[in-house]
Amino acid sequence: MATLQEMADQLAEDVLAAEVELEDDRFYEKVAKVLMAASPTFQEAYITSVRVRLAERRGRVFLEQALAAKRGEIQEAPEAPIDMGGMGH
Repeated sequence: MATLQEMADQLAEDVLAAEVELEDDRFYEKVAKVLMAASPTFQEAYITSVRVRLAERRGRVFLEQALAAKRGEIQEAPEAPIDMGGMGH
C-alpha cells in the first residue's frame, strides 16, 4: 500500500487534471470536504499537495512570462506580488 502522502499527492494530481474537464477550478475544495468527513489526516495531506501544485503552476507562469519579456515576445515583464511577510503556505 502506498504511503498517505503518495496517495494524497496522486489524488491531488488527478483532481486538478479533472478540473479542466469539469470546468470547475474549485472542484478540489469539494473533494477536500468529502475527505474531511472521512479522514482529516488524509484531507490535510491532500490539500497540502493541491496547494503545492497550484503554487508550482503560478511560479512556472511567472518564469515563462519573465523569459518571454526578456526575449521580446511580450511587452512587459511580470511583477512579483508584494511580500506579505510569510503569509503563504
